[in-house]
Amino acid sequence: MQELHDAPLAPLTTFRLGGPARRLLTATTDADVVDAVRAADAEGTPLLVIGGGSNLVIGDKGFDGTALRIATTGFHLDGTTLELAAGEVWTDAVARTVEAGLAGIECLAGIPGSAGATPIQNVGAYGQEVSTTLTDVVAYDRAARETVTLTKDECAFSYRHSRFKEDPARYVVLRVRFLLEDAGGLSAPLKYAETARALGVEPGERVPAALARDTVLKLRAGKGMVLDPEDHDTWSAGSFFTNPILTEQAYEDFLARARARLGDDVTPPAFPAGEGLRKTSAAWLIDKAGFTKGYGTGPARISGKHTLALTNRGGATTEDLLALAREVVAGVRDAFGITLVNEPVTVGVSL
Repeated sequence: MQELHDAPLAPLTTFRLGGPARRLLTATTDADVVDAVRAADAEGTPLLVIGGGSNLVIGDKGFDGTALRIATTGFHLDGTTLELAAGEVWTDAVARTVEAGLAGIECLAGIPGSAGATPIQNVGAYGQEVSTTLTDVVAYDRAARETVTLTKDECAFSYRHSRFKEDPARYVVLRVRFLLEDAGGLSAPLKYAETARALGVEPGERVPAALARDTVLKLRAGKGMVLDPEDHDTWSAGSFFTNPILTEQAYEDFLARARARLGDDVTPPAFPAGEGLRKTSAAWLIDKAGFTKGYGTGPARISGKHTLALTNRGGATTEDLLALAREVVAGVRDAFGITLVNEPVTVGVSL
């Protein structure tokens, strides 16, 4: 394993923010990952696991412990069964499944980060979630001190949540397995209205998987959601806040506040989210609370392409970013009575 001391962590994150780690290890095999985790646990050393760094906000003081960067590789496709090492670049893996003519994760194209991070957040976009096709996860269980395999049901997936996120200090993901679909080169049925509109088809229809992937990439790029070192709108963690899920009563209260603020003819976005629950749009809330695209005057601002992304315009600190996030949270709460929850993982800081 490569070992560095007082190592910068900002370059390992898509925000390009955060202070150094006391020690940084880079592991390229599963055995190295397990050895590093076991050693840190035996020594009582704080451990920070880093994959692609696309969902990570690290404090300006950095991390006083061992940061473990997982850089393992492995793409194994057997028929429709796919196994990915945790360190595989996710969007590259998606591209390879599309090239193989398989469906199931094509609409998750362009999402930055590593394969091992996808089950933690139950990554989803444009009508697909990894939990739809994932079959099991191989992980090192720090409590049991052994490598285990967790089935899809054992992962306890829900919207942007999982067993791994619920108990972040317990598991370190090593490998992720999926069961894809051979639909003769076609995509899975399209579930997201925006994608279907862009393709000129109805929701539920299939299109060539490569066309679905390319369309999603164009949609994401238009919102600054595809990494580009020259575009500060992509110096972000993608969606900074999750879409709120409300009870029917909470939604009615929210609707009343929205109409009092914006007029009686306003109907905020609402989607079914389980029995007695509705999901509304964080992007809509942010925009209608007065935080429009490009909002801000400092080095941390709302993206000029999407209100749900907070960005580093170059030269920002983590505190600059958090100050903006807190302003947005307070503004949405004051306007609509809803408290937004951050999606990225925070290290050494909080909202």
